[in-house]
Amino acid sequence: MPEESERTRKILIQKIRKAFVKELDKEVTTVKARQYFIEDLNKDFQTAYAIIPKAELQKEGEVINVQGKPYFIFSTKFIDDFKRIRRLPQTIPLKDIGYIISQTGINKNSRVLDAGVGSGALTCFIAHLCKEVIAYDIRDDHIGIAKENVAFLKLSNVIIKKKNIYEGIDETNLDLITLDVPEPWLVIKHVLNALKVGGFLVSYSPTIPQVQDFVNKVLEEEKFLHVKTVEVIERDWEVSERKVRPKSVQTGHSGFLTFVRKLAR
Repeated sequence: MPEESERTRKILIQKIRKAFVKELDKEVTTVKARQYFIEDLNKDFQTAYAIIPKAELQKEGEVINVQGKPYFIFSTKFIDDFKRIRRLPQTIPLKDIGYIISQTGINKNSRVLDAGVGSGALTCFIAHLCKEVIAYDIRDDHIGIAKENVAFLKLSNVIIKKKNIYEGIDETNLDLITLDVPEPWLVIKHVLNALKVGGFLVSYSPTIPQVQDFVNKVLEEEKFLHVKTVEVIERDWEVSERKVRPKSVQTGHSGFLTFVRKLAR
């Protein structure tokens, strides 16, 4: 994983500005809040309202545009870069990625297999935290995008293979296996030899019939424990002085997460 000091991209923040208009007898927005992602720090940057000189882009904290107005700038963190990766339809969202991480307790010593890599969002985020991530996919276009995203995030601990997990798993001694495949129940027979005792198997499925078939297959195996199946719902709120209410556009259903744990060899 890259050190924060290796990052050369920056985030430029333009905070919202308001002013009281006497004729309207109310406060109105004069400048909208905006956030810019800057990759080239060697030339002036054009915002929606003004130009930020390249000399100002080298700073951290407050910077001044050519009109003397304040902006704020800082080097990107992993999450800033992650939000810029290429995504395919139905990419697993951050709310589900965060839940997988929190419920499995993976850390810098963990080895993870991610099957059904897609654009590599889950692979990349887990690789940012873990020792090593191996990713399987059968589609060349998915593998190409995933490799592009791994390179963009400067991750050196990811191995991407063109492999069908239904046919087997090459690796052993894994702490976590994640599945984003149409028929996850076909993988269960391969997991016993690949996963550590106490390790986790997590399946991400968009429909309940998939969940049912997967869990029912898990329950047939004495050495596996079905921990739980959950749906993570995220609800954003708008807060402005005394006005507090849910935002009108919300993140709805994304998928079901099923957590399984290996109990014995």
